[in-house]
Amino acid sequence: MRIVRIATPSGPRFARLDDSGFVPIEDPFLAAADGRTPSDAGDRVDGTIIAPVEPLVVVGIAQNGQGHHSPVQAWLKSPRTVVGTGTEVLVRRDAGVPVAEGEIAVVIARSTVGLTAENAHEFVLGVTAVNDLSSPDRGEWDPRNFESKSGDGYTPLGPWIDTDADIDDVELELLVDDVVVCATGSRDLPMSIRECLAYVASWSPLGPGDVVMTGAPRAQTRVRHGQTVTVRVARMELVTPLV
Repeated sequence: MRIVRIATPSGPRFARLDDSGFVPIEDPFLAAADGRTPSDAGDRVDGTIIAPVEPLVVVGIAQNGQGHHSPVQAWLKSPRTVVGTGTEVLVRRDAGVPVAEGEIAVVIARSTVGLTAENAHEFVLGVTAVNDLSSPDRGEWDPRNFESKSGDGYTPLGPWIDTDADIDDVELELLVDDVVVCATGSRDLPMSIRECLAYVASWSPLGPGDVVMTGAPRAQTRVRHGQTVTVRVARMELVTPLV
């Protein structure tokens, strides 16, 4: 199922995306808590796709890419930086050269108490695309990633949650102005998605709607205002114009 969140005149709603449009569904996290697929909740509606979730927690995984010799480490990114596909993002002019990082994001379905690498898939609602925009030149003064990762709109997410994706084999591409910069996937992550989730859950509980960004295996590139960045994950496209 492709789960989207759409803006409607009556407020944000969850829906499933099919060939004919948006079909409203019940809260997918309540359904997940019961071990069910979300049921339809009305006739097709019109709306605009927004970020697929409003997470309370966004976790990043550092050093989970090719060429890193240090162990992976989790860090936190402000959920208030999350925006949907198509949203223009103003890249900071006062923080060095901005970098786009295409990543596979995992949306948590329920409390991660009891999550292990072996059963991690049971705690996942699905995967989506994320663009972890960064200002890495700030790293010399900003070892905690606060300044470099906290720009307004610096976490484009979406456009939907793919509940059928296999977390052990997810394709990932990063494009700038429609030119493929990198073609990779979960197979190129030194620490698998399962291991990432188990690592995070062993230190801090996560809950429904929280997001784990699993790292950029060669999927990062310098960018500038005026360019458009596209992250492809599991056949979905997250598009972010930079201004």
